[in-house]
Amino acid sequence: MGGKRHFSHSTAAVFSIFSKANFPDIWQLSKSAINENKMDVHTKLMRKYKQVPGWWFMCILLANITATLFTCHYYNYQLQLQWWGVLLACGLALFFTLPIGVINATTNQTPALNVITEYIIGYLYPGYPVANILFKVYGYISMKQAIAFLEDFKLGHYMKIPPRAMFMAQVVGTVIAAFVHLGTAWWLMSTVPDICDRALLPSDSPWTCPGDHVFYDASVIWGLVGPRRIFGNLGHYSAINWFFLAGAIAPVPVWLAHKAFPSKHWIKLITMPVLFGATVNMPPATAVNYTSWILIGFASGFIAYRYYRALWSRHNYVLSGALDAGLAFMGVLLYLCLGMEHVSLKWWGSSPDGCPLASSSTA
Repeated sequence: MGGKRHFSHSTAAVFSIFSKANFPDIWQLSKSAINENKMDVHTKLMRKYKQVPGWWFMCILLANITATLFTCHYYNYQLQLQWWGVLLACGLALFFTLPIGVINATTNQTPALNVITEYIIGYLYPGYPVANILFKVYGYISMKQAIAFLEDFKLGHYMKIPPRAMFMAQVVGTVIAAFVHLGTAWWLMSTVPDICDRALLPSDSPWTCPGDHVFYDASVIWGLVGPRRIFGNLGHYSAINWFFLAGAIAPVPVWLAHKAFPSKHWIKLITMPVLFGATVNMPPATAVNYTSWILIGFASGFIAYRYYRALWSRHNYVLSGALDAGLAFMGVLLYLCLGMEHVSLKWWGSSPDGCPLASSSTA
């Protein structure tokens, strides 16, 4: 049920993206970005620095696509992905970067394309799990990294960091990170006995690789089995495909309500991709995580906006950053103080499913 719900909400969120992304606004903003007479104060201050030439980006893009095509063709027996799959994945990443970037910029939420990319290549090229993994990487991760790249450039824009310095820091950091990740993976696989093998590892081992198992399971479900045998005419869940239509028309009632009640300014702030996308993480999370988040978020937001509106409007961004930084800091602190000492906290809300007495008949 978790997988079906994850798929349905993901497809609805993706197809809501284009209804929410206001294309007239995007067009006007794009023209104002090109028109030098309509620059904000930050852009005017940044004009004293040399800008990054567009051909730098194009050279990196073409070099990477060429290297990917060559690699997938030369090692096709191992990688399984055909040349047209690489180009289709790059096209999807390019197509979705702008509307998802708009939603990310306005709501701080990024709808994911991992399920929709697996779904597309699973239908077009079933029976090839490795090709499914690669298509998801080139179609989804490319778009995700592009938005992260833009976020860093935007931060540098506000902090008045020279664009070329930002560009070099990004490129050099990406190259270093690639080799560090690859070297770390090789080192772990060669030094940790039975890494990722749950059948041979003890129950309290930290090397069970849950993320890698999810990645592998997804390649089997979407690549080897294929969505046609699950959500197509050969499966039992074809009705789930109606969520494509539901996601496409979901923002329409919000738009109609805004037109009917123009004085209610909060209506236009309802973002259906965010509402659908927020439920994607519900299958691995417990009900306690979501209920506490909703209650605390709405209660604190309402109180702050109702009684401290001036402070809220000035310091909301700082508060959001402080909460994110506090979460990261507490994660590191808890690991250093409790995780390294193998101390675990067990309470009624930490149970994976909230029902410790439940058991499977096939156990």
